[in-house]
Amino acid sequence: MSNVQSIGKKCSVVFTIYVSTILFSYAQDPQMQVLTERDFISQVKQYHPVAKQANIAVEKADGALLSAKGNFDPAIAFEASRKTFDGKNYYFYNNPELNVPLPVGNIKTGIENNGGDYITSEITKGKTSYLGLEIPLANGLLLDKRRAALQQAKLFRSQSEQERLVILNDLFFNSYLAYWNWAASYQQYIAYSKFTEIASNRLRLIRIAFTQGDRALVDTVEAYTQLQTYQLMQSEALLKLTNAKLELGNYLWFENYSSYQLPDNFLPESLNFAPAVTNQHAEELIAQSILQHPVLKVYDFKLSSLEVERKLKRQSLLPYLSVKANLLNKDYYALKNLSTNFIQNNYRWGIDFKIPLFLRQARGDYKNAQLKIKETNLELNNKRRQTENKIHSYYNELIALASQLQTAQSMFNNYQSLLRSEELKFAQGESSLFLVNTREIKVIESEQKRLELVSKWYKAKYALEWAAGKLF
Repeated sequence: MSNVQSIGKKCSVVFTIYVSTILFSYAQDPQMQVLTERDFISQVKQYHPVAKQANIAVEKADGALLSAKGNFDPAIAFEASRKTFDGKNYYFYNNPELNVPLPVGNIKTGIENNGGDYITSEITKGKTSYLGLEIPLANGLLLDKRRAALQQAKLFRSQSEQERLVILNDLFFNSYLAYWNWAASYQQYIAYSKFTEIASNRLRLIRIAFTQGDRALVDTVEAYTQLQTYQLMQSEALLKLTNAKLELGNYLWFENYSSYQLPDNFLPESLNFAPAVTNQHAEELIAQSILQHPVLKVYDFKLSSLEVERKLKRQSLLPYLSVKANLLNKDYYALKNLSTNFIQNNYRWGIDFKIPLFLRQARGDYKNAQLKIKETNLELNNKRRQTENKIHSYYNELIALASQLQTAQSMFNNYQSLLRSEELKFAQGESSLFLVNTREIKVIESEQKRLELVSKWYKAKYALEWAAGKLF
C-alpha cells in the first residue's frame, strides 16, 4: 500500500508542477513575444491593402470634386482666320476672348481686330472690344448642370469618407475575429498539451510500478489509452491552431505591400473574460448608430445627392430663356468714354427662348428622380431596421454568453476540486486510476467549453460594436 501511495503522490506532484510550468514558461522565455490585439489592429489599419484601397476611394472623390470645380474656371479662347486669294485680301479675323463663369450666367469680354475687302457686313472693321453678360431667367436660374455637379461632388466626397469607414468597420471586425480565433486555438492547444504531458508522466510512473509488481497490467493499458486520447486531442488542436494562424496571416502585411506569416515565437493575448458586458444599453447604441453609423450616413448623402438631381430635373420643366447683353467700344478699351448716351448707342443684345410643347422628357426625368428618392428612402428604412435588430441580437447574445461563462467557470472550478479530491483518494489507495482519468476528462471538457464560450464572447462583443458601426 505504501508503494501505491508513493506513486499517487508522485502523480499529484507531477500534475501540480507541470501546470505551473505551462502557465509561466512562455512568460519567462525571453524569446517569446506577445502580439497584442492593439498592435495587431494598428498594423492592419496601416498596411492592409483593403485599408489603403479605402483611402484611395476618398482621394478619387477629391479628384472628382476638383473636376467639378473646373466647370467654374475662367477660360481663354482665341479664334483667328485669314483669306487671301488671287492677290486679293478677302478677310482676316483675330478674336481673343475671356469667359468667366458665374454662379448664375457668364461674363464674356474680348477684343476684335477684323478687316479685308470682303468682310461680312455684320462684323465691325478695325479694332473693337466688348464686355458682355449672359444670364438664364427660367431654366437654369436656380440650378444648372455645373452647379448641380459641384454640389453632388461635395456630397460624394463626404459619402466616400463614410464608405471608407464602412470598409474599415468590416475589415477590423474580420480582423478581430481572426485574432481571437487564433488566441482561442492557442489556449486549447496549450491545455491539451498540458494534459498530454501529465498523462505521459503518469504512464511512465505506472509502468515503473508495474515492473515492480505494485500495479496491474490493466492500469498501464488504462494510462496508455488516456495518453492516446489526449494525443489525439492535441493533434486536432494543433491543426486548428495552424489553420487559425494561416487565417491570421490574411491580415498581416508589411509597408511595402508584401504579406507574411506570423513567426512561431509570437503568442496571442490570454482569453480573459471581462465580467462587465458593456457600459451602454442596446437602446443607447441604437440611438447612436442612427446618428453616426457610416452605412446609414451613406444613405443620407445619397438622398441629398438625389435631391439635387430632383431639383435639376425640375428646372427642365421650365422654358429655356436666356438674355445676352454686350457693351461695345472702339479700340481695345471696352469701358472707355462710358456714359448713359454711350451705352444707348454701343451695344448688342439678344434673347434665346426654347420649350418643348409636351415636356414629356422633362416630366419623365422628374418622375424618375422622385422615384429614386422614394426607393432610397425605403432602402434606408430597411437598413435602419436591420441595424437595430442586429444590435439587439448581439447585445442579447453578449448577455447570455456572460451568464453562461460564469456557469462554465464555476463548473471548471468544481471539476478541478473533484479532480484534486480524487487524486488525494488515489494517493491514499482509496480510488482507482479509472476514476482519476474520468475526473480529468471532465476537467478538460469543462476547460474546452469555457474557452469556446470566451471566444464566442469576444466575437459577440466585437460583433455588437460592428453592428453599431463603432470599430473604425
